[in-house]
Amino acid sequence: MNSQETQSVIDRTEESILFTYRRFPVVFRSGKGVTLKDVDGKEYLDFGSGIGVYALGYGNEAYNKALKDQIDLLMHTSNLFYHENLPSAAEKLLKACSLSKVFFTNSGTEAVEGAIKAARKYAYLKDGRNDHEIIAMEKSFHGRSIGSLSVTGTKHYRDPFEPLMGGVKFAQFNDFDSIMSQVNDRTCAIILETVQGEGGIYPADPEFLKKVRQLCDEKDIVLILDEIQCGMGRSGSWFAWQNYGVKPDIMTTAKALGGGVPVGAFVLGEKCAESSLVPGDHGTTYGGNPFVCAAVNAVFDEFEKQDLIGHVKKTTPYLEAKLDELVKGHECLTARRGMGFMQGVVVKEIPVGKIVSACIENGLVVLSAGSDVIRLLPPLVAGENEIDDMICILDKVITEFE
Repeated sequence: MNSQETQSVIDRTEESILFTYRRFPVVFRSGKGVTLKDVDGKEYLDFGSGIGVYALGYGNEAYNKALKDQIDLLMHTSNLFYHENLPSAAEKLLKACSLSKVFFTNSGTEAVEGAIKAARKYAYLKDGRNDHEIIAMEKSFHGRSIGSLSVTGTKHYRDPFEPLMGGVKFAQFNDFDSIMSQVNDRTCAIILETVQGEGGIYPADPEFLKKVRQLCDEKDIVLILDEIQCGMGRSGSWFAWQNYGVKPDIMTTAKALGGGVPVGAFVLGEKCAESSLVPGDHGTTYGGNPFVCAAVNAVFDEFEKQDLIGHVKKTTPYLEAKLDELVKGHECLTARRGMGFMQGVVVKEIPVGKIVSACIENGLVVLSAGSDVIRLLPPLVAGENEIDDMICILDKVITEFE
């Protein structure tokens, strides 16, 4: 039974907000570290981090101070003018990924839109044609706008909004022959998530990704790697593709990039930076403004200060071992897969949505992915104690279902 205060917020929200989310009946008010607290004072261990956004954990003092200070200085100017936070944010992002140029957006979806435009413009400048094609992956997720939805490989997301952007073909993730069967002289880009998120937590196979990179080099195809969910340290490297010895021509990032402030980016390698988008081709009113760039700067500073990537590398074996033990202990759990602090546990027979709801009732926030995966995206500051607490609650919930 919800408290009167909780139910009031829920009722007012449903009365005034367009019903496009099936929200859990929880009203969060505050957070600290890896813990959230609702309006009734109940605490929740958060292994969802706002769908991979709150990498620093809640209540990071340096991050909060940077934003408060920036509010008192200047929040917005538009991209008609320069401001001092913009180059420092871009420089830190470029240092992390060793690419060439950054375009800051307001979201991951917009980052994908920009990446698609840059890839198509690169191909257009090369041969003057405007009938180019993009190969995307089945079970992928790249966003909800028309362009990003067009390259999202889940049919039921696309069907109500057809016709979408043309010239998109879908191949099977981790099946190089499937990609080869789609390639032709009009192929301008291949887009894929280095670790598929919404589709069920599937990391790219190393040999597959290397072959895709080689194919793109041979045919001058733009390789776009979507790191919106798996990037920013979650894999144990700044970006998941850095674990594979490959490099994209364009990368998209968002979520943890701003640590809670809405900001994304698409980042171009040298060839696309030198020959694609020019003034008049692309723009944004809010993207890369002083406030969000202050957030990006603070995020990178805290990553370095806390050595969060080193922490993820050190702690991942413990997280994986504990999840593997959990899988072995329950017949309804069939596998664990993932990379770093982006893990999925596969469930059979029990609807995963019921497990997620029961976990929340027991004070643990987890997510689902695909139709049968419990998705774990803890803040990158989570340690062994939080992992133990998570396993304890998850084990209890699954035991009760069994």
